[in-house]
Amino acid sequence: MRNVFAFLSGGLFGAGLLVAGMVDTKKVQGWLDIFGDWDPTLAFVMAGAIAPMIVVWRIAARRDRSLIGLPMPGDFPKYVDRNLVFGSLLFGAGWGLAGFCPGPALGSLTFGGWQSALFVLAMGAGMAVAPMARQMLDRLDAAPAGEDA
Repeated sequence: MRNVFAFLSGGLFGAGLLVAGMVDTKKVQGWLDIFGDWDPTLAFVMAGAIAPMIVVWRIAARRDRSLIGLPMPGDFPKYVDRNLVFGSLLFGAGWGLAGFCPGPALGSLTFGGWQSALFVLAMGAGMAVAPMARQMLDRLDAAPAGEDA
């Protein structure tokens, strides 16, 4: 049942991205080009996503189990750490340079040509390498001062 709801949710999310034009890299890069040919439509997409989620988060906060009976996830961390900052910087750099984030990138595979495929391959490689890089950084943090890991 969980996979069915995940599939339906992903399909709805993808359809929303497609309808909103977020699979068009020019739309995303136009949002980021505030000193050039700025395109504010991404603000409406964000508002259209954030507004209902505020309501859903408030309802979910009062529940112990989801509608399909699974336990609700715990609270989000309330602190900013290295992983959050580094991940956000990488995500933002990729989003700004390529005009894609993971959802629209996968959606663009059907019509985006070799550039979309190259982005998705690079994204997959980054996702594969990230856990190893995190372990290496954690070992460096754990090493006593003055020693190399």
